Amino acid sequence: MRLTTFTDFGLRALMQIASDPDRAWSTTEIADEFGISRQHLTKAMAALARAGFLKTRRGGGGGAMLAQPAHNILIGDVVRVLEKDQSLVECFRAEGNACYITPVCKLKGFLGAAEAAFLTALDSYTLAECALLAVPDFIETDAS
Repeated sequence: MRLTTFTDFGLRALMQIASDPDRAWSTTEIADEFGISRQHLTKAMAALARAGFLKTRRGGGGGAMLAQPAHNILIGDVVRVLEKDQSLVECFRAEGNACYITPVCKLKGFLGAAEAAFLTALDSYTLAECALLAVPDFIETDAS
């Protein structure tokens, strides 16, 4: 399975915010940290806020913070929210399914089971378990 860039950016933002949940993080700060599109990240963070994973404030001292403790946020739930409008295959689309074999296809059931298993596996992990942590001082990061 492949997640969209939208989901990737949303997960990265949550992981960064969870690394220091007591401070407000700006989209610009997170986008610069990861070298990603600020506009795309802003949309992902807005979706996360609508879903209740983030709370946001505008203006000075504003930014995004977790709306609930990281140990209460399941990675599977985040992926479900961010991938909501993405179909794994054509025949999973609620509208516009143009696949000719849908009425007789047995693969759809197999793929549905695989997608459910994927999300169930992600439900066994929390944001707290994958929050980004600073590199400890005793680990050399210099290649020399």
